[in-house]
Amino acid sequence: MRNELRTLIFASVAVGCGDSGGREMTAGGTGTSPTAASLVTLSDSSPTEPTPTEGSATDSGATAGSVSNSDSQGTETTQTPSAPSSMSDTNDSGIKTDLGQQPDFGLPSCGGGGGGGGGDPDFSYIWIANSAQNTISKIDTQTLVELGRYLVRPDGLGNPSRTSVNLSGDVVTASRSGGFTKFHARLEDCVESNGIPGIQTATDANFLPWDQEECRAWHTPMAYESQRPAAWTQGTFNPGTCKYSDQKVWTSGNNIPEDGAVDVLLVNGDTGAIEATIPVTGINPDYYGIYGAAVDKNGNFWGSQLSQGWLIFIDLQTKQVKQWPMATSGYGMTVDSKGYVWTCSSNAARFDPMTETWQVVAAGGSGGCMEDGAGTLYMSGGGGNIVALDTETMTVKQTYPVPQYVHGISIDFYGYVWGVSMGTQAYRVQPIDGTLQTFEGLVGAYTYSDMTGFALSNVGTPSG
Repeated sequence: MRNELRTLIFASVAVGCGDSGGREMTAGGTGTSPTAASLVTLSDSSPTEPTPTEGSATDSGATAGSVSNSDSQGTETTQTPSAPSSMSDTNDSGIKTDLGQQPDFGLPSCGGGGGGGGGDPDFSYIWIANSAQNTISKIDTQTLVELGRYLVRPDGLGNPSRTSVNLSGDVVTASRSGGFTKFHARLEDCVESNGIPGIQTATDANFLPWDQEECRAWHTPMAYESQRPAAWTQGTFNPGTCKYSDQKVWTSGNNIPEDGAVDVLLVNGDTGAIEATIPVTGINPDYYGIYGAAVDKNGNFWGSQLSQGWLIFIDLQTKQVKQWPMATSGYGMTVDSKGYVWTCSSNAARFDPMTETWQVVAAGGSGGCMEDGAGTLYMSGGGGNIVALDTETMTVKQTYPVPQYVHGISIDFYGYVWGVSMGTQAYRVQPIDGTLQTFEGLVGAYTYSDMTGFALSNVGTPSG
């Protein structure tokens, strides 16, 4: 079984400086004018569309789980954490994979340290937004131990939802009520800022007051009524230092302006400074604006709307905008290892940027989705399950039962599939045999973006 999972993940790796073999968007295009896309429908069934439900700071189902005092003092990350009592099925089964080619995780020429080298990744975290608590949690995907929890805004509010992890392992989170915040994954990257000797940072579910947390890299206030998307670009890898530079991150905000434009912003990943604001017109200027986001192998922005709105493309270099009507109602979205763009709800819809055509299949989904790099798209099922879809044949391969509905789907750097509930639990599924483990202790969780960074590494990097 170990070898099977290793083979699966090796097949999914997009090597750091190589070509992903994806289907790229060509230069030129139609500017901001909408282009009618062709539609190929693979199923005649028309299931009833579930009504999407946004988590909020007042979610009635949110409970604190095993979380204790919200403002207690954290300690420096110098101790070896023990498994929480809230983790069920603590037997890891010895399943490991060799992921030396995963960015951050590392390129083969970079041995050890941040580069990772030819063994396991340096680390593999999943970052989950506790929307009802206005925090995000950093959870080790191997031990299922929470290694930190962080406030996302200085006022203790924000209602965060999407998280996005870059190829260095750091995270940004977008707050629904405005604001963009980055946190460092590694203690050595954190910087003294509060005047107290040493680095003060949370090491478990007990988060620090805003002015004490020193692993927060930056916070950029943004005055939007609705801010959801977050998606890192790859940046440039330096083999001499085994580090990435010039990493930028996309987000989008909406105030329902009179001109009907929705802002897409490109943010400097080192400083949090807004480098470009691109207005997108000609789409439905509803409250949510652009709902989900991901990038392709060139760091270009792909965004989708809630329900059956528009698919938006923005070129990273030229800032050119293109858009197409979505083929079906959408909720989650992702870009896979071949460059196809997916929107996921009760139907799964695959968009080919080369031909500008859609294919749609009724998959019985509901929320987020992510591809494993080996031809399987995992998506949230409409009930207590995770659906595995063949990305070529557009057929359902397998369904994995989970104890409750999971809204968010992610894949970690060991090949496990994660389903995040809208309450206190997150589930880790071993896709070979369906073995399930549970993390308990979230607070009104709501995340279905690239919570691990796997999707970003999966699409590859520019070939030129």
